[in-house]
Formats: sequence, structure tokens, C-alpha cells
Amino acid sequence: MTWTLTPGQAHEATQVAALLERGAVARPGRGRPRLRPDRVVGDKGYTGRAIRTYLRRRGIGAVIPRRRTESRRGARFDRAAYRERNQVERTINRLKQNRAIATRYEKLEETYHAFITLAAILLWLPV
Repeated sequence: MTWTLTPGQAHEATQVAALLERGAVARPGRGRPRLRPDRVVGDKGYTGRAIRTYLRRRGIGAVIPRRRTESRRGARFDRAAYRERNQVERTINRLKQNRAIATRYEKLEETYHAFITLAAILLWLPV
């Protein structure tokens, strides 16, 4: 799992390339983690031409629904894979159960990043 922090007024779609460059996908069994996932799932906010072009150049499949105003060229869409996005949303909601993360009391990026890291570790550890 990886994350980047943006200012409150910035859209998170600007960080797609940074997230994909930092993350690694674990292989089933033994072996070094892959640096490129098979596909990326996102909501309609990530449906821009720049993001789709970036994913296509790297050979990553995009499971992103198109907006109503977009052309339907290449309109294949995997609904079953898109439903798996719910797990990510639930994880974010569990992270936001920590008051310091949900309200962002911390002004410094390093301190807030540390709180998110601690909360993710606490989610990962068995209770």
C-alpha cells in the first residue's frame, strides 16, 4: 500500500503517476514484487485522457467508467472488477475512524504522513 499527500484544494487524480511509480504488487508465492499492476480501478474522476494514456503506455489496464459526456470509443468496462473497488473505500473509511486523520489536525506533512502510517500499521496488525 502506498499513498501521497496533496493540498486540500488539489484533486487526487494528479497523483496517479506518482502512486504507480512508488507502489509494488506482491506476487503470489515467491519472487520479487512486480512494479506494474495488471490493471487499475478508479472512479469517474480518473477518466481523463492523460491518465488513460499514461496507463496504456505502461501496459496497465484501466477499469474506469466513462463520464456521460465522453465518447464511447473503446467502451469495454469490467463491472465485476469495478465492484472490488469497494474494499479500498472501506479501508480508507477505517483509516478515517482515527480522529487525527479524519480532521487533519497536524499542519506538517511529515507528521500527518506519520499518523497515516501508524494507523495503517494498526489496521494491518491482528487484534
